[in-house]
Amino acid sequence: MNSRTPMARLSRRNRLLVLVAAVLLLSGLATAATLHAAGRAAEKDRAQAGGPPVRSGTVTLDAPGRSVFRNMAWGPHRDEITSVSTADLGGPRTASGIRCLRFHTAAGTGICLQAVHGRLRDTYRAAVLDSHLRELRHYDLAGVPTRARVSPDGRSVAWTVFVSGDSYAGTAFSTRTSVLDTRTWTLDRDLEAYRFFLDDRLHRASDLNVWGVTFADANRFYATVATGGKTYLVGGDREARTLHALHTNVECPSLSPDGTRIAYKKRVQGASSDAPWRLYVLDLRTLRESATAERRNVDDQAVWRDGHTLVYSLPGDYGSDLWTVPADGSGKPALALKAALAPAFTGRS
Repeated sequence: MNSRTPMARLSRRNRLLVLVAAVLLLSGLATAATLHAAGRAAEKDRAQAGGPPVRSGTVTLDAPGRSVFRNMAWGPHRDEITSVSTADLGGPRTASGIRCLRFHTAAGTGICLQAVHGRLRDTYRAAVLDSHLRELRHYDLAGVPTRARVSPDGRSVAWTVFVSGDSYAGTAFSTRTSVLDTRTWTLDRDLEAYRFFLDDRLHRASDLNVWGVTFADANRFYATVATGGKTYLVGGDREARTLHALHTNVECPSLSPDGTRIAYKKRVQGASSDAPWRLYVLDLRTLRESATAERRNVDDQAVWRDGHTLVYSLPGDYGSDLWTVPADGSGKPALALKAALAPAFTGRS
């Protein structure tokens, strides 16, 4: 005989209904909270991916009045070589589809240092591009890309990689710098093989490092040599295979369009060992150096936008922004391009 009364059975059913309703309510609240959090995250991602609009299109390296650079904004075009009007740097960006970690161009020749993603590890290569960004040749790299330059006539290209270490700030790094003739495809794989002259005497050292080439023409260039705990600006000659020290405490030189001045990063006394550099300009005729108005740490090889203005990268929300400052020490720094790295200016010799 069933001892439960109809009222008891009803109470039990009500309790079950209340329990089910509570579970459904809590489940609904959890789902709503998850969707709200996802919405907030998506909104944050959209905000972080904001900035100048970027669209796919055709990018060439011989169009006048264009700035080309590595686009750093998050989204489908991150790391692509991108073009924008030099007259309207904040305008719409045209992305090429070609990804580069470092890039430079002159006279319709481009050099693109790329990552090649593998199953076990990434490798790197240097791709020489024509004016339509078509690959002409490529070369395997011995390390992580850090600097790239093309001579004003497009007939020589250079690149530097970290063979060990990943920063110029300390001393525990090793670089390898190569120079390539784009007419004969002759490759000088390591500029450390050149004869280095210090105080006009041949100097041999096991700790020699060379990086940061900037070209005067297809044969003559400037670069940084480090040895004995010091850095030197050197003048290089590809045909003679020589490097001659010209001035101390110069890193990552950049030659002005008229060939008379070098912009570079200089280690300054009293600065942090993690942020030791300031942006300077050296007059090659007098060897007189002067500081620019940029007082922040600049770990970059600056580019001359014209004969008066330097362009360089500083850390930004997307990894890197481009800034400008007058080369003569006047004025003040100005933000030129957000989410950008490795600039060059096309359509000029």
